[in-house]
Amino acid sequence: MSDTYTDVEKTPIGKKAAGPVGWLDDRLGLAGVAKKNLRKVFPEHWSFMLGEIALWSFVVLLLSGVFLTFWFQPSMAEVVYDGSYGPMKGLEMSAAYESTLHISFDIRGGLLMRQIHHWAAALFVASMIAHMLRVFFTGAYRKPREINWLIGVGLLSLGMVNGFTGYSLPDDLLSGTGLRFVDGMIRSVPIVGSYLEFFIFGDEFPGDVIIPRLYMAHILLIPALLLGLIAAHMLLLVYHKHTQWPGPGRTEKNVVGYPMLPVYAAKAGGFFFVVFGFTALMSALIQINPVWAYGPYNPSEVTAGSQPDWYMGFSEGLVRLMPAWESTFLGYTWSWNVFIPGVGGLGLLFTSLALWPFIERWITGDDREHHLLERPRNAPTRTALGVAGMTAFGVGWAAGGNDIIATQFGLDIFTLTWIFRFGFFLFPVIAFIITRRICIGLQHQDTAKVLHGYETGIIERTPDGGYSERHAPLPVAQQFTLTSHDRLPQLEAPAETDENGVAAPNGRKAKLRARARRFYYHGAVDKPTAEDVEHAEDHLGDHDGHPVALGDDFHGVSETGIPRSH
Repeated sequence: MSDTYTDVEKTPIGKKAAGPVGWLDDRLGLAGVAKKNLRKVFPEHWSFMLGEIALWSFVVLLLSGVFLTFWFQPSMAEVVYDGSYGPMKGLEMSAAYESTLHISFDIRGGLLMRQIHHWAAALFVASMIAHMLRVFFTGAYRKPREINWLIGVGLLSLGMVNGFTGYSLPDDLLSGTGLRFVDGMIRSVPIVGSYLEFFIFGDEFPGDVIIPRLYMAHILLIPALLLGLIAAHMLLLVYHKHTQWPGPGRTEKNVVGYPMLPVYAAKAGGFFFVVFGFTALMSALIQINPVWAYGPYNPSEVTAGSQPDWYMGFSEGLVRLMPAWESTFLGYTWSWNVFIPGVGGLGLLFTSLALWPFIERWITGDDREHHLLERPRNAPTRTALGVAGMTAFGVGWAAGGNDIIATQFGLDIFTLTWIFRFGFFLFPVIAFIITRRICIGLQHQDTAKVLHGYETGIIERTPDGGYSERHAPLPVAQQFTLTSHDRLPQLEAPAETDENGVAAPNGRKAKLRARARRFYYHGAVDKPTAEDVEHAEDHLGDHDGHPVALGDDFHGVSETGIPRSH
């Protein structure tokens, strides 16, 4: 074997590629851009993979969707089924439903690809929600990433809409029932609802053009918007640099991790096959959306126990919980029982998500750039608000299946509905209180670890017969991690008057902001000062029962008396 090294540009292949590559570089300047970005550093943490799951499941959606477009017929023209599925031979149905049955039973691998596409859609929305929750609870949306947060909200809303359009395309009885639900939401819009219905459906529901229109939106319009937003999201990620968890050597001005090439690219590429393989495994073993069990859509029929895809259950649940409020004036019927929960519920959800970074920034007055993530426990009010929102979403989602819950568990559906009605307002409050107390308790625990060390599991007996557990100081790296967050601001009451004794301008706004700041920081525990840590080190070194001779690498003993590994 030779120990000599030949530069790639001097190899036969490199010499042949040098001409075209040099030609492109002279005109596009790709070398400088590629050199900078291919060495981009990405931090290492499992939670960052949630966004990758969303990205790769979208790629799976594109690949499987291209396969399905070869055979799907987006037409509502009536045909008589003559395929291989015996129970439906001779039955009238739309061409869309017939082609779905044809893909499922007559195309080799068609049913598997249909299920891969459906499971990937569910995984796409689920991973986006999980990714956004990670961003929310760690404060990764703070300056300068507010625009990227808004892009994420747009991606989530478009993903849910595109999932619904794809769910409606087979024109089976289940998806048609969901489409009828959306038709009711459209018609509930005051004054213009009926006009919107005729504009969207081309006629009175269901019309004969909705499937072709949904098809174009599903395969062209919304995917193009998703691709554009994903590209913008990734570009901003590269431009702002990736956030990272606090720790030794990590600051607001650097990123500790691995470069794009070769490490991160290899890991990301391998992770794509993990996501694809997991989706294919689920699709091969777990049935989803068996359209042949529902039959073709008929506006006069409703599928018993019909349920939407899980991410749309929240909207349906709110409609089921809303009392039957209607009013008539100006010659119109105002269906508040559908409009408020259906249109208003989703509108409030996404508006709140979009505005939150700016609301929090107004409350805290924090205008600095943040590239280090914040542990959820160190922002107890934000974390509690997030859990309260998740609880409200969960109650609405469960209420969307109140009939299934009632029949499966032998419960009274009216009693269950009232429980959900009260629970939608009470459970989030309870979740907020409990979560904030847990976060504050964890803050006290972190402070105790820094100041008093950790419990070694070694019990000592003093000469007077007392018992105490030996403590050892935390390693410096752990102390740094536990204390690498901002100190709490000094909360001051707004000035009532200016220097001339005149009522201060914007006094009401200042008072409102002061109350919001007190609420936001209520109960939060400040991190120890440098003097506190120095005093604790002296205490651990000199006080009886707290020797420091154990060393930084000692982490206590197990139940059998064997020292735990680092």
